[in-house]
Amino acid sequence: MNIPVNQFPSIEQMTQQLTAGKNTTGINKPLNGTPFSEILKNKQATGETGELKFSKHANERLASRNIDLTDDQLERLENGAKKASEKGISESLVMVDNLAFIVSVKNNTVITAVNDGEDKVFTNIDGAVIM
Repeated sequence: MNIPVNQFPSIEQMTQQLTAGKNTTGINKPLNGTPFSEILKNKQATGETGELKFSKHANERLASRNIDLTDDQLERLENGAKKASEKGISESLVMVDNLAFIVSVKNNTVITAVNDGEDKVFTNIDGAVIM
């Protein structure tokens, strides 16, 4: 394409370039030959293990408050986090029996835990799930 110095290509010239398959931006080129849709599908599949992580802070709170989770409670907590994710919640309060958990849904991590004997003021959440 001949473009005179200090001038921009015309719309027609750009259209011809794009329709001729000469996209030099690399936007539509797959990474290492793998299409974006396949990369996304793989990432989503590996991210949906359902297993919650507990932050160091949450583990300290569970220990200091003598909170022992049963397998049933842990399963319900994981289900609550999954439901929060399905609803588009990123930081959720998940209630399981008389226990309250703040869960970072986007990181699949329990941030803290609270039981009956404490103040119940929760900030920086955008949703709640009661299991």
